[in-house]
Amino acid sequence: MREPTMPTTKLTWQKSSYCPEGNSCVHIAADPSTETLHLTETGDSTGAILTTTPTAFRTLLHTLKKETHRG
Repeated sequence: MREPTMPTTKLTWQKSSYCPEGNSCVHIAADPSTETLHLTETGDSTGAILTTTPTAFRTLLHTLKKETHRG
C-alpha cells in the first residue's frame, strides 16, 4: 500500500454538477504533481480529504454506475 500523499500545490476544487445547493456536496481536485485526485465534502466539519489515483476513482465510478443500472 502506498503512503498517502498530501497535495503539493494549491488545489482548484470543483463541485459536482449533480449537487443541489446546500452543505452536502462532493468536491474534487486534481494534483498533477503527484498524479492524484482529492475528494472532500462541503458539510464535513473535520476538513477530511480522501486521496486516490485516477484509475481507482474511475473504477469506483464505473462500479457505482453499474450498480445503479441493476436496480
